[in-house]
Amino acid sequence: MGINILGMGRYLPEQTITNADFEKFVETDDEWIRTRTGISERRMAGWEPSWYMGSEAAKQAVERAGINPEEIGVVICCTITSDFLTPSMASIIQHNIGAKNAMAFDLNAACTGFVYGVDTAKRFLDTDENMKYALVVSTEALSRFVDFEDRGSCILFGDGSAAAVIEKSDKIYSSYLASDGSGAEFLMARSLNVAPEIAVDNGYEDPFSWTKMHKLMQNGKEVYKFATSALPKAFEKAAEKIGVTKDDISWFIPHQANVRIIETAAKKLGVSMDKFIVTLDKFGNTSSASIPMAMVDAIENGTLKRGQKIALIGFGAGLTYGGIVLEY
Repeated sequence: MGINILGMGRYLPEQTITNADFEKFVETDDEWIRTRTGISERRMAGWEPSWYMGSEAAKQAVERAGINPEEIGVVICCTITSDFLTPSMASIIQHNIGAKNAMAFDLNAACTGFVYGVDTAKRFLDTDENMKYALVVSTEALSRFVDFEDRGSCILFGDGSAAAVIEKSDKIYSSYLASDGSGAEFLMARSLNVAPEIAVDNGYEDPFSWTKMHKLMQNGKEVYKFATSALPKAFEKAAEKIGVTKDDISWFIPHQANVRIIETAAKKLGVSMDKFIVTLDKFGNTSSASIPMAMVDAIENGTLKRGQKIALIGFGAGLTYGGIVLEY
């Protein structure tokens, strides 16, 4: 049992931030950013909260799917930038789109969020014979947690949202989800209600003591090492379950973290970069939203077509990673 992606939607914040804009307040330049990351510009949420961006993407996905939102059985919102500790973004989105019969909850798997979300939605569809549709929304406002004094990380991130309506299908499908919590300290941001100066006598040193309050912090070298191994592993583990090879895949759609990560992982897989959909140049790293945003981009420009086999591969904080092989 697989899934069919009935429709997808996207919301892009109004404000565009170019590499040249960063030159005004941090020691960097356009060439340095482009050659090291592949990014030229990114969108930055201004007045738009996470729930608003997610709602707009969801409305578009439902419209393109041509369904009645009241027939949606579950709304899963993947995000690390919720506007509230509670309620969930999913509950607000559920109300805003009129999915009044759906359960709703948020899922935090960082940049692997959409992969985790789609696979979770599939499991609901598999086990509930009365559930007709599932909605997976990824919405991120990372700019609100970026440390703009850190030139190595602030240039990477962008904001945006994308969503997918899915249903049960007999199309091929396979997934592999994983996590390595031993690397949790390599990419993280503190909760708004936890101060780093608070000492906890737990018998060991707080591994996150080096971080700034509420800012997204990362160990670039460790993240690079993890990601370049996680990307090929996630695909291979998912593909081998159903006897699919890299040659069967029309498009690899990875998390859009850094072009160097994608290039290195592609070499390890033995796959040409021509088979990778990359939108880093326009949107930067939008965490859980990066894969579905790239999918919408590829659908709208005619690159991604029905019947093609694709691989969605995520990796991020946790450290989480995972892959899905499916037929679009």
